[in-house]
Amino acid sequence: MLTLLAFHKIIGDVSPNQKFLIFRVQAHYALPRANFEPIGPYLSTIFNSNKKMPGLIGKKIGMTSVFVADGRNLPCTVIEVGPCVVTQIKTVEKDGYAALQLGFEDKTEKHTNKAEMGHFAASGTTPKRNLVEFSGFEGEFKLGDAITVDLFTEEDFVNVIGTSKGKGFQGVVKRHGFGGVGQTTHGQHNRLRAPGSLGASSYPSRVFKGMRMAGRTGGDRVTMQNLQVIKVMPEHNLLLVKGSVPGAKGSIVLIEK
Repeated sequence: MLTLLAFHKIIGDVSPNQKFLIFRVQAHYALPRANFEPIGPYLSTIFNSNKKMPGLIGKKIGMTSVFVADGRNLPCTVIEVGPCVVTQIKTVEKDGYAALQLGFEDKTEKHTNKAEMGHFAASGTTPKRNLVEFSGFEGEFKLGDAITVDLFTEEDFVNVIGTSKGKGFQGVVKRHGFGGVGQTTHGQHNRLRAPGSLGASSYPSRVFKGMRMAGRTGGDRVTMQNLQVIKVMPEHNLLLVKGSVPGAKGSIVLIEK
């Protein structure tokens, strides 16, 4: 049985969010605080939530819509996925973890420094513009192997990671959805899209951290989770996923299975 003391030693190294999830499970099963044995199966799921998934590098082509068998017209995003070349193999014995470094899109030797040239020469591939590590692949791979869009199948659900479009410096209405003052009567003439008060003067006499204010908007790493794969077209290295993915046309995205 996992005692309360041992349990707290375990959760001492996890985030507050993970602790909250654990105690939510405990409350759901109405467990006494000294008995955590029934939630043992959930601990591995919570503690391993950061486990990486196999995936590929791709390029966003654009959006379109397709009709499915039941007559619905689904919005979807077209992504050019791979082929990605294995440029490095990480092992537990040598590196402490197992992963594959994949390369996508060729680049000229003119834009490749000597360190990169040596790295790609060791793997027997041409210089690549984008390098990303993925883990969780099944099977054996060698340096120079190509992994194609065949990694995915229709009806799979994938996570797509990209960089959102940059919007520049924006005000609080566009950046945070503020409503503005409204009720523009009684002499109010220049407060329509202003942020309002940033805090009291006498105390605390400062602006709290995290105050929503105007600033640089967009250009963030965004993950869209559980997007359904509508169609896989290996002959064109294309993947159609349901819905939208972050980034502009032609931007690099990561597709995790």
